[in-house]
Amino acid sequence: MKGYLVLGNGRVFSGKLLNDCRMADGEVVFSTAMISYQDIITDPSYYGQIVVMTYPLVGNVGFNEKSFASTGAMIKGLVLREATDFPSHYEMETDLISFLNKSEIAVLTEIDTRALTKVIRKEGTLGGVITDNLDNMDYLIQKARVALDDLKGDLVQYVSRKNIMKFGNGSKKVVLLDLGTKKGVIDSLVRRDCEVIAVPAKTSAAEIISLKADGVLVSDGPGDPDAIPYVIEACRNLLGNIPLFGIGLGHQALALSMGAKIEKLPFGHRGTNHPVRDLNSCRIYITTQNHGYIINESSLVNTDMEITMTSLNDNSIEGIKHKELPAFSVQFDPEGYPGYSETGFFFDKFVNMM
Repeated sequence: MKGYLVLGNGRVFSGKLLNDCRMADGEVVFSTAMISYQDIITDPSYYGQIVVMTYPLVGNVGFNEKSFASTGAMIKGLVLREATDFPSHYEMETDLISFLNKSEIAVLTEIDTRALTKVIRKEGTLGGVITDNLDNMDYLIQKARVALDDLKGDLVQYVSRKNIMKFGNGSKKVVLLDLGTKKGVIDSLVRRDCEVIAVPAKTSAAEIISLKADGVLVSDGPGDPDAIPYVIEACRNLLGNIPLFGIGLGHQALALSMGAKIEKLPFGHRGTNHPVRDLNSCRIYITTQNHGYIINESSLVNTDMEITMTSLNDNSIEGIKHKELPAFSVQFDPEGYPGYSETGFFFDKFVNMM
């Protein structure tokens, strides 16, 4: 049936609703990934967002539980140019639309995603509403704007685990501070002979130290890093007492704990093809990214942090390390889920540091 995406600036994009979900609201973001739509849909870092896929055809390999980034769908809505009518893959367990219908996630297709992406790039972050009618435009526009405001608070509380869990039986013990981690991070550590103790985001530094780990990984996750002061405080108290590795939101929280400031990007970095430069070797790496905030470079002047990597697209900070203590972090996803990865060696660096 007929469907619409109403943006907070009043723009409307017409398309077709493909499942039974008739309304969804959230931050409208775009991803340039050409593969791994399944991982994006189940990535906790996309919590509360309506994701626009810039690649024109999505769903051709269906869905299988093995490829989930987490336990289930995390997005609020999916906007596509076209969904595959006849998906096929030997591991497929269900199709894209059936999975999203079961998960109560709205799917809007036949949208000019190129035009929509250009609007987001030009005007910056926008709230949006997927709906099946335009009877009350003033209400829809207001709802889109409120949806954006709702995502300014603490989103980690909705995606972090509730209990402590153990994975693997390796020789090194890692405490994973779960801000909305993905399975790929845990798997990457287990493959490197680590025992992973995953703990809720509000676990204190004292509780973490009591677990007698060899190191702490502060995971990726959704939302504004300034909205999680309890994580920043934990990082501050752990710094110098145990080796630290931060990824994504964890990278930002670690920087804040050392005195840096954070700023919001106009429309974020999301995709599996973002180039970054290692400032030490001058080598370029292609990375998977999903973030709307970055470290403010000028705020590092009087701190003990050193920039290690930068983005080739906008020169923003992609990696930092402490000048003396065993602590470093990266903005991108070194495990490469979803997408291609040539930066898994950061997990090796963390293990060696421990």
